[in-house]
Amino acid sequence: MTMRAHDRAWAALALAVLVTLGACGSGDGAGDGSVPSASSPTSPSPSPPAGDPGSSAPTDPQQEEAMDLELRIGDDTFTAELDDSAAARDLVAQLPVTLEMRDHGSVEKTGALPSPLSLEGQPDGADPDVGDLGYYAPGHDLVLYYGDQSYFAGIVVLGRLGDGVAAAVAAMDGTVTVTVTTAG
Repeated sequence: MTMRAHDRAWAALALAVLVTLGACGSGDGAGDGSVPSASSPTSPSPSPPAGDPGSSAPTDPQQEEAMDLELRIGDDTFTAELDDSAAARDLVAQLPVTLEMRDHGSVEKTGALPSPLSLEGQPDGADPDVGDLGYYAPGHDLVLYYGDQSYFAGIVVLGRLGDGVAAAVAAMDGTVTVTVTTAG
């Protein structure tokens, strides 16, 4: 290819790129030929209707109930609500279970589960909030968080303890026996 033919090929390619970019436009009717940035507003995608396989809304009320737990400690019964995750489903499959839960650092009570829970879809760790129900993967422990625990590798947040549960657990000294069942 001669230098002149080479220059014409580059010029044609540059022109094609400019025409393509100009045809993209900004999408906002400005007609300035600019390419929209990642931060340009776009119209939201419509949500799939309830019952649609792509919908995240639960369609089976019994499925929703299966994710509610009861925690019996002595004569008291408390509640917890699980998130929908592989780990939470594995926990439900192990229920009912009775655990000896001991205090750690005045922020949590932990008790070893019979079998490990799935970590599918979970991050490497978490920073649980007061009132979270969790799982500590290295020890296969169910965890009731009643104090401020910072981020730690191996923590999985399974859901939330019911109203007042964290305060009640915080007031319990030492080791407690907890029976976990599905609600209802």
